Parts: sequence; structure tokens; C-alpha cells
Amino acid sequence: MGEFEQLILTALMILRENAYGMTIHEEVEKLAAGFRVVSLGACYTTLDRLEQKGHVRSWFGGATDERGGRSKRFFEITGSGEKALKNALRVADNMVAGLREIGGLV
Repeated sequence: MGEFEQLILTALMILRENAYGMTIHEEVEKLAAGFRVVSLGACYTTLDRLEQKGHVRSWFGGATDERGGRSKRFFEITGSGEKALKNALRVADNMVAGLREIGGLV
């Protein structure tokens, strides 16, 4: 699982029922602040890919006047998405521990 996919899944876990395109984009920008530029298009592309993998599910909410009659597309992490994220984070923890053992991280 790639770093950006991990960022997206983390944002979904943080946002819970408030996870839709713009809020996900904003949360990922916060998580990646100073390390990478995040485009809204990259978020949607990654969300679609994660949905194809079964790690995310989406649905459309009701249309709202504030959005010109358009509906929001909401997202949530699935059980397999949570498992994949937890596994990826465990691997990252192992890498950090290994580098600390050799003095590779300060």
C-alpha cells in the first residue's frame, strides 16, 4: 500500500461520517503538511482505486441548495481497509525500529 493511500485511509478514519471529497482533501493536506502537495484530483483518483480494492465504500447523500442541487459523495473505510492500513503501519514501525537499531534515525 502506497503512502498516499495510507494518508487517504487515515483521513477517512479521522473524519468518520464527515468524510467527503473536500473534507478528505483538507485532512490529507493537514496530515502531509510540509511534505507534499495534495491535489483534489489525486484524492478522488486514490479514493476510486481504494474502492476498487474493497478498502473504501462510497455513496451519494441528498442534494443540497448550498451545492447548487448537487449531492456529496461520502466515503468510509471498510474492514479490509482498516486491516490493510494497520498492516502498513506495522511495517513502517518495523522499518523505524530497524533504522534506530543501527543509529540511522535520530
